[in-house]
Amino acid sequence: MKFSKKGDAGETSLLWGQRVPKYDLRPETYGVLDEASSVLGVARAMTGNETIKEIILGVQRDLLTMGAELSCLPEDVPKLAKRIGADDAKRLEDLIDRLQEKVELKREFIFPGKTVVSAQIDVGRTVIRRAERQAARLKSEGMVDNPHIHEYLNRLADMLFVLARWEEENG
Repeated sequence: MKFSKKGDAGETSLLWGQRVPKYDLRPETYGVLDEASSVLGVARAMTGNETIKEIILGVQRDLLTMGAELSCLPEDVPKLAKRIGADDAKRLEDLIDRLQEKVELKREFIFPGKTVVSAQIDVGRTVIRRAERQAARLKSEGMVDNPHIHEYLNRLADMLFVLARWEEENG
């Protein structure tokens, strides 16, 4: 690996080369998406359930797409080949519906940890909730205008909750 040393002074590059401080809200937010993908990757690696593996890999792809958009200034967003859209959130809604047909969600507080994989999915859900709060801040500061990002993150956290419950019964 070759070292660029460009980040040694506390700055990082956005997707199209603009430099910003590493603490800027953009890298902070797409960094949380990267963290969520890694957390969910652990669950994917740990489970023997092929359906869960497939669902998580799809989410990881979406998070990479979203991270690319969040690493762009508004004027550079049209250069992207793919963005998170309404169909992505709808796909999650359909998945939630299918999972809920197979698992009974009790009307009580859930304590994560019934299984290792479900607990890891729950950690991913909490990281996504943090990303959702940060993306809302990006929106409020006029740094992102894609409403489907917020819709997707909200549905994703819900889907991960249901997926963790489904894994507890079907892992």
